[in-house]
Amino acid sequence: STCGCSQACGAVPRLLTGFIQRSSFPCCFQSIPASTACTMAGLNVSIAFFFLVVGLCQGLRWISKRFLSPGVYSCLARELAGSLQLCTSCLELRMLVEIGPWGGGFGLDVVLTLLFLLFVVHGVSFDGASANPTVSLQEFLLLESNLGATAAKLLAQGVGTGLGWAVTKLYWSWELTHFHLIQNLIASECSSSIHMPLHHAAFVEGTCSFLFHLVLHKLHQSHPTYRVPALATTVTVLTYA
Repeated sequence: STCGCSQACGAVPRLLTGFIQRSSFPCCFQSIPASTACTMAGLNVSIAFFFLVVGLCQGLRWISKRFLSPGVYSCLARELAGSLQLCTSCLELRMLVEIGPWGGGFGLDVVLTLLFLLFVVHGVSFDGASANPTVSLQEFLLLESNLGATAAKLLAQGVGTGLGWAVTKLYWSWELTHFHLIQNLIASECSSSIHMPLHHAAFVEGTCSFLFHLVLHKLHQSHPTYRVPALATTVTVLTYA
């Protein structure tokens, strides 16, 4: 049989044994097949995780904005919170992309819908943070930010990303869903997710990033009502492409 996640193939024997011995997922909907109900439960846990992360980062932004100076808030606290929020969300979403199709039976439409909604939420809640080193460097090259502010943003983004990775790994280690159980089982046997020559992958990534920055630059002065859904749509379309 074939699977949608090549790095999981070597872990399948351990996966079956571990899943039987270690997991018990009560399915409270007797009229729904057990696999469907458990998949829904797994998605609900991931969605709850997204809400929790956004809420905590929003609280961090609110406290920082109240007690820190505008300069420190905009260069450090705001970027750290945005990077933490973006990193944790993207890691959980990537896990759903890799494991969801064969571990949960849902298609790409579910993940793309979550991706669009998450980027809308990010665009609304980021309070002007880019949470993206390339965007910060672009602002520096366009003379919209000085060297000190750019360096501070890059530092905050690095710390936020590292913290997001640590938080997500801790969250996965709790194995609240069968998706996380599978993720932990295949983690030690992970292989590269680039299923094409490196130069081809670099060309695709570079092209998508270039198009995203063009759209971002075009919409830079637009009202958030138009900019946020437009950027979310751009990210979703480029991800699908």
